[in-house]
Amino acid sequence: MSIKYEDPACAYCPPTLRACRKGESAARGPGFCPAKVDPQALADARARYEEPDTCKLSREAAVVESEGYCRWTRVEEIVQFAKRMGFRKIGIANCISFVDHAHVLTGILESHGFDVVSVACKTGNIPKEEIGVADHEKIRPGEFEPLCNPVAQAELLNAHGCELNVVMGLCVGHDSLFFRHAKALTTVLVAKDRVLGHNPVAALNLADTYYSRLWGPLKAEGRRKLPVVGRQQKP
Repeated sequence: MSIKYEDPACAYCPPTLRACRKGESAARGPGFCPAKVDPQALADARARYEEPDTCKLSREAAVVESEGYCRWTRVEEIVQFAKRMGFRKIGIANCISFVDHAHVLTGILESHGFDVVSVACKTGNIPKEEIGVADHEKIRPGEFEPLCNPVAQAELLNAHGCELNVVMGLCVGHDSLFFRHAKALTTVLVAKDRVLGHNPVAALNLADTYYSRLWGPLKAEGRRKLPVVGRQQKP
């Protein structure tokens, strides 16, 4: 398959290369390296780190990463990041199925002195039919099913002054709506995957065996061969 150099494709960078991680010249990168495909976008992004807020956020995240590397759980990382950023009020946007987990997280955050606001996804009690979902399209036809309401979750956390939001188990798409409408920084504690016990990376680890059904009809094209380093590179 011929390789086009119109878009960045870091997913295809050979493990023996990855010059950006080694601090090497971008010239060593393959033709699809962002440094070659769109160097201006990288330059623009780099300039954003001169903004005080962006610089502080990035620095504190980097320090939390190094101090807790392979020692702190993600919950501990969230706590330490929030402390370093000087946040006082944290919002939790959780799936209704994660209320018990949100209760535990709230207690942990409050034990560190944070004020916590939590909003479950079914708040507002909006019937799915109101947005055009037919009865046969519901999980339980014939029964009342309220709409997941991430817009309200975001607006409530906005209105109550949350400085950092934590997403817990929102559905695919619903989480996207939450990110779109939330004003505060948002991180994810739980990515929902009902089949894999909320461990979605397992599907990728087993994509060539137990979860081979993941592949579509263009599998051969979707896994193009890695280019030989030094060949087929953009001038």
